Amino acid sequence: MLRRGRVHDASKFDPAEKPAFDEAIPLLRGVPYGSPEYASVLERLAPTFDHHYRCNSHHPEHYGPQGISGMDLFDLVEMVCDWMAAAKRNPQDGIKLAYNVELFGIQDQLAAILANTLARWPGRHPDQPKQDSSK
Repeated sequence: MLRRGRVHDASKFDPAEKPAFDEAIPLLRGVPYGSPEYASVLERLAPTFDHHYRCNSHHPEHYGPQGISGMDLFDLVEMVCDWMAAAKRNPQDGIKLAYNVELFGIQDQLAAILANTLARWPGRHPDQPKQDSSK
């Protein structure tokens, strides 16, 4: 896990991704996750995001049709860390667990485990809901 933390999303700094991420990050700042505006930015930069997903196994898209079912526990932990980091960048947005459950076809048992994990996460803001029910 420590090694994964050190190399997390390193492909963002590769020439194949960096220019597009430099463009995307300002465009996504303040844009609600899952909104039509968010989807528009992802669509506009689809080749870069496709490359990113292929290079980083903590994204369900990495596993194609298998999605979440192709992941291991290391991938899941890293994915949740990614969600937490994204929530810090857009605090008003939160994790949107229910949205991710639907988007990635996460089964009920795993969704409950993810919700329990997020509820116990150190440093979780006390006003942050324990489980997001909004989409």
